[in-house]
Amino acid sequence: MSSHARLRAAADIGGTFTDVAAFDERQGRLLLGKTLSTPGKLVDGILTGLDKAGVALPEADLFLHGSTVAINTMLERSGAHTALITTRGFRDIYEIGRINRPDSFNLRHHKHTPLVERDLRFEVTERMLATGEIHIPLEEAEVLALAQRLKQKRIAAVAVVFLHAYRNPTHERRVRDLLRRHLPQAFVSISSDLSQEYREYERTSTTVANAYIGPRVDSYLGEIEKTLKQVKFAGQFLVVQSTGGLYALGEARQDCVRMMESGPAAGVIGTQALCAALGIDNAIAFDMGGTTAKAGVVRHHQALVANSVMIGGYQSGLPLLTPMIDIHEVGTGGGSLASLSSTGALRVGPQSAGASPGPACYGLGGTAPTVTDANVLLGRLDPKHFLGGEMQLDLAAAERAMRTNIAKPLGMSSTEAASGILRIAAAAMSHAVRGVTTDRGLDTGAFPYMFAYGGAGPLHASMVARELRMPHVVIPRAPGHFSAFGMLLADFRRDLVRSHFITLAELSLAQLEQWFADLEAQGLQTLQDADVGERRIMLRRHLDMRYIGQEHAVTVEIPAAAFRRKSLAAIKAVFDEAHRERYGRGSPHEPAEIVSLRSTIIGVLKKPVLEKIASGSRVPPAAAKRGQRQVYFEPEGWLPTPVYAREALRANNRLVGPALIEEHASTTVLQPGDRLHVDAYGNLHIAVALSAGSH
Repeated sequence: MSSHARLRAAADIGGTFTDVAAFDERQGRLLLGKTLSTPGKLVDGILTGLDKAGVALPEADLFLHGSTVAINTMLERSGAHTALITTRGFRDIYEIGRINRPDSFNLRHHKHTPLVERDLRFEVTERMLATGEIHIPLEEAEVLALAQRLKQKRIAAVAVVFLHAYRNPTHERRVRDLLRRHLPQAFVSISSDLSQEYREYERTSTTVANAYIGPRVDSYLGEIEKTLKQVKFAGQFLVVQSTGGLYALGEARQDCVRMMESGPAAGVIGTQALCAALGIDNAIAFDMGGTTAKAGVVRHHQALVANSVMIGGYQSGLPLLTPMIDIHEVGTGGGSLASLSSTGALRVGPQSAGASPGPACYGLGGTAPTVTDANVLLGRLDPKHFLGGEMQLDLAAAERAMRTNIAKPLGMSSTEAASGILRIAAAAMSHAVRGVTTDRGLDTGAFPYMFAYGGAGPLHASMVARELRMPHVVIPRAPGHFSAFGMLLADFRRDLVRSHFITLAELSLAQLEQWFADLEAQGLQTLQDADVGERRIMLRRHLDMRYIGQEHAVTVEIPAAAFRRKSLAAIKAVFDEAHRERYGRGSPHEPAEIVSLRSTIIGVLKKPVLEKIASGSRVPPAAAKRGQRQVYFEPEGWLPTPVYAREALRANNRLVGPALIEEHASTTVLQPGDRLHVDAYGNLHIAVALSAGSH
């Protein structure tokens, strides 16, 4: 493939909307499209979005895609009928888990629920030692007999996890080959293909999850590939990983867990690119769509990545041993339903109206009030100009839903109920930001900037910033399409890990260099096979390290200078500082050991250039003002609020709140006292009035 992609397109499918962004390098134009998602056949939403953006796919060189289909299949428990095959005597590792009690004094605490019930977990005779030596040979006759049983049970997916397969995958690969021959209709996933890292429970959970979602993701990606061929797309189709990097379609159809958070990850990559352009070191990426709100962190110009995550939450979720951009999610989006508990308390989310029937104001049959309905009632959304006027909102339906379900039972006005919903939503969304900062040992105060995007992000950003006492909000251009835009800025990426247990005292740098070289050869081959036309290759090296006697490790990036200086002391110093930052103390005099090596191989692709907009004076041009309307703010009440068209604003323009800035797929709310200026790239910078209405 040519490294010079003249037209590249990206599609991000969310729970409510499907967003499309494309960059036409020939004309230097960014093309955008947005449409309601089509749950029955998701690819239809992609095609509609491409049509709205005016993108002719046959002319595109590159099509990039991210989706919530993998994560939704996990969370909804709607995956394939799956079996687990493991080493004899270890079938219950998956259910036993770690025996940790996240909530020690909760007598009603429920452990995680495995994706595979116990009678579909099977054992076969084999045993590998931690050194990689074969202790008990694989009994192939048992595997063949088991294949027949699985066929009779109509098993659609099989996960294969053997003890110490991360050290020697021979037995797993043999079982995979036998199953594919004798159970051809099943999706087979083996742990050593997904991770060469120790920890049996986490490896088992990851492999089962991959098998469980595999048939659905494989079928879904296959359907998109087939549709692309039908519309004469001859370019390359790449999928966004949870790290924000890209990988080839063939890999995506097998290693499905790597795209678990692909859409949200792309938004953080877009934030990282904007931070670099604006010279901002640390920022929060805040994404609020129709179904959820998510937050990630950019620190020292890099998106923070977690190497193990809990899908479904720490309380009762299932672990995945796969790298992901560290994202915390809460069930609060524009479509989140407001309801009353049995005690009469007002709740918002996590249930969502989704794309169908959607909020009451969509007029598609929804009768329960949502966050979007609250925004319509408070004047923040213009019923006649939603999605640039493509979609008319029903103000009367929103008021009826609010009055009937919330206001009347609570003995208040619909306005008061709507305002309460927004305040509760802002408090809930602030927890997403705290989840990726305070909960990770990071000081929220070290992140003065919040980049807010998603269709609903700019509506709520100032309120959320007040909750967190964050002084500065940035609304990027086209925030409703920002995750799709972030995909256009992504690079091809391969993350590899291999467990090696050795103390620093025993280690030689030559040995460490060789281990990394072996690992990176595998990643470089993947890059070569994908043929994505990268301009240059970047390598990043990390070590999982701990003090001797500890159980858990800290991942630290090893600077190239440590290898150039041949200094193990430099590696130890980096670890001591990382441990001090994470846990409040380091122990420079304590001996340390290495647990695992991690290498990230990045094929840097040519990026769309961030466009600058025309300059103007401090006063917005007259053409930018659309008039004014009454908008409700707490505690001021109803205020006459000027409305501006974002596309008519110019660099250097300034505004003082209250004000609304409308664009095709979003509206930015400037609270009373907030100050806004437009930068050279068209981003809106809001100086939040923390003394006004903040907590």
